[in-house]
Amino acid sequence: MDFSALLQHFLHAWIPLFVAIDPIGLVPMFLALTNGLSQEERNQIATQATFTAGVVSLGFMAVGKALFDVLGITVPDFQVAGGLIFFIIAARDIVGGPEAITPARRHLGVVPLGTPLVAGPATLTALLMVTDAQGVLMTLLAFLLNLVLVWVAFRQCERLVRVVGLRALQAFSKIVSLFLAAYAVSMVRRGCQAM
Repeated sequence: MDFSALLQHFLHAWIPLFVAIDPIGLVPMFLALTNGLSQEERNQIATQATFTAGVVSLGFMAVGKALFDVLGITVPDFQVAGGLIFFIIAARDIVGGPEAITPARRHLGVVPLGTPLVAGPATLTALLMVTDAQGVLMTLLAFLLNLVLVWVAFRQCERLVRVVGLRALQAFSKIVSLFLAAYAVSMVRRGCQAM
């Protein structure tokens, strides 16, 4: 296989995972949830969230299909459940603002950042689908690159605030939540159509 074919194969694995994870879109949520923390604490949470998302996602890649078979769950079932969860998260952010989500600070990197925000239903569903289409190796490489992008985006969020501005990021966060709600409805619709 030549380099261009290999690159195309990789991009077919990376792009769906990038869209599902959305490293840039997660930054406003990260900022809201870590508001008032020092840069050192934010860096620790960024590492904790990335590690958690990696462990959850790789574990799901290993046992996801078998677990689905045992429980009698189909991918459309998972899409509907994931869409409903996404819609609730988005609605809480749009209506209630960042203060509506108040997890314990010491577990912030685990829940809600590591899972379900980074390693959520969209990511896990995408991992299963990309693995089927592109194979395990390409999926792993693409997923690891996306995790690195998440980690960098979280660690550089202060710089992003200085460049773009806090109000712009807050507005962007609401827009992202609106798109997340629309994506959630789309997931539920596709899941229902596939049943």
